[in-house]
This record gives sequence, structure tokens and C-alpha cells, in this order.
Amino acid sequence: MQMALYEASKGAGKVNPNPLVGAVIIRGNNIIGSGYHEQFGGPHAEINAIRNANESVEGATMYVTLEPCSHYGKTPPCADALIKAGIAKVVIAMADPNPLVSGKGIERLKENGIEVEVGVLETEALELNRIFIKFIQTKLPYVVMKTAMSLDGKIATATGHSQWISSPESRQYVHGLRNELKGILVGVNTVITDDPELTTRLNDGTGRNPIRIVVDSKGRIPLSARMLKDGATNPVIIATTSDFPEAKLQSLEESGHKVLILAERDGKVDLNQLMIELGKLGIDGILLEGGGTLNESALKSGIVDEIRFIMAPLLLGGRDAITPIEGTGFNTIDEGIRLHHMTTSRIGDDILVTGRVVKTLND
Repeated sequence: MQMALYEASKGAGKVNPNPLVGAVIIRGNNIIGSGYHEQFGGPHAEINAIRNANESVEGATMYVTLEPCSHYGKTPPCADALIKAGIAKVVIAMADPNPLVSGKGIERLKENGIEVEVGVLETEALELNRIFIKFIQTKLPYVVMKTAMSLDGKIATATGHSQWISSPESRQYVHGLRNELKGILVGVNTVITDDPELTTRLNDGTGRNPIRIVVDSKGRIPLSARMLKDGATNPVIIATTSDFPEAKLQSLEESGHKVLILAERDGKVDLNQLMIELGKLGIDGILLEGGGTLNESALKSGIVDEIRFIMAPLLLGGRDAITPIEGTGFNTIDEGIRLHHMTTSRIGDDILVTGRVVKTLND
């Protein structure tokens, strides 16, 4: 199952909004086939594992990270393919979290005489597909807040200078996140200050560009911004309010970009409504690379699921230096955002801190 989970991870950035799934087929102590879901709309992991097998799979055991599907989608049901192939036993890490189909694939296998075991490395499988799980159950994107800061908690100096706080290795790590998550979200202040492209630039030349989303309540985005240059092939979504200038809106849409007019909350774009609209567009995961203002709004609105903070061996100081979370903050310690499932690791000379936002008493 560990090998199946590894196989599943190879599909990161290629199968959204489908889940990451891997499968391994064994006979006795020998692995005779393996595969993973390689691209959205393509064959599922179970099918690829059967096709890659070096001998007949009849009577063999399949380990798969997610319950085989039992319905027709972009591909035929995998459960039927396993039955037809003569698989004798299926070991499943986790049931399908989709309430409309959960358990049906397992039941179909059992009805056709296949032995089924569920729950092997389930925790690891749930972790691997946390983005898919949230999206399939809520139709809302999973939001990862990323920031790079000095050891004393500054993302820029008082003059606004910020390039580069983190190491080249950390910047490559962030490009990997951009490849894996379907959307990337920034505020208009980031566009005005840094004029970023927000594309994926991995050292090996691979990677998928995320869908770029800009929160711009008042229509301040410059039409000369670099990210707006390729609207026909890589359009930007601008989330705004009714205050957006009509002429600029028309110009952006004529260039191929998409403008979402959303409700206001405290004079800003309602981020919860934005998540609903992005979910409707099939955007299952978002990398939040905002500045301190957008980060505060995102945390207070409750849309953030996970944080990834990169801390560099650097001290900047300054009471006016910019921090990852600006605004008024929280009035009491109890109101602050609690995190759990914390981990730390090294990226070059930097320290990566990850954690999940506590959203319920049961978290």
C-alpha cells in the first residue's frame, strides 16, 4: 500500500479535480503490476496497473488507495474491470468520500465474489487526498496560505523591499505548489507592488500554470500588468465588487480575462462567496500567495485550511516592516487562529513550518 500511495502521488498537478489514486498488483510476494491515475479524463489507476502487469492478473491481489469506482464517468467503472480481469482480492486504503457513491464500489466487488479489505494506511490516504475530499464534500476549494518571511516575522522591509527573502530551493518548492494546486490567489496590492506573472517555473521545465485569481475590490489593477498580457491563452480571474470601473471591466473581458462581480463584506470582496464561485469553476485547490492585508481577510473569513510558512535565516526588524498578517489582527488570544498537525522541515537554509487550521472542536 505504501507503494500504491507513492504511485498515486505521481499524479499531483495532473488530475485535478479528480483524486490522486495509485494501484499495485501482487501475486504471492511478487509485484506484477502497478499504475496511477496519470491525467484528468484518462484511465484510472486500476486500469493502468492491469495494463502494466507483466503476467495475467487472474487470481491476484490489488492494493489501491481509493475505493474503485462503480459508475460511468469519463471512463467505465473500475469495479467492473477488476471483476472482468479476475482479481481475487482488493485491499483498499479508504472508501470514496463522495456520499453519492461511497461504498457502492466495495459492495459491487463483494457481490461478485471478490474479497475486500478496507482501511490499510487509511490515515495516509486521507492525507494524500485532503484537497479532493474537501472539494467533493463541500464544492469549495482547499486553501493553502503560503508566505516567506524573515525569522523575526517580516515579509518585506518598511520600504517594501522583499526580493528575495527565501532561498532558491524554497522558491522552487513554491513553484512545485503552484504546479500541484489548480489556482493561485493574490490581492491587487501584490500585483501593483511586485507585478508578478504567477506562473510555474520548475527547474526541469515541467509544470502546469495555476489559474491566476486577483482580489481587487475597487478596480485598481493596472491594465499593463504582466499577468494580463496573455489573456487569450492564460486568462486571469479578477474578483471584484460593483465599484469596479465599467470601462476597465470591458477592456479586461475583451482581452479574454474573467471578471467576477461579488458581494461586499466590510467594503471588500466577500471571500466566502468567491470560494463558492471558484468551486463552481472546478477549482479544487488554491495557493494563497497574498500579502498581509489579504491574508488577514482570508483568515478572518475562515477560508484557509492549511498554512505553509517559510522562515529564512534573516532578521529585518522595523516596527513599520510588513508582516504576513496585517490589518487590525485579533483583539484577544482566544480569537486567534489555532493550528494543529504541525510539522517542520528544512528547505536549503530555510525552515518550512506547516499546519492545519483548527475549524471545529473536533479538529
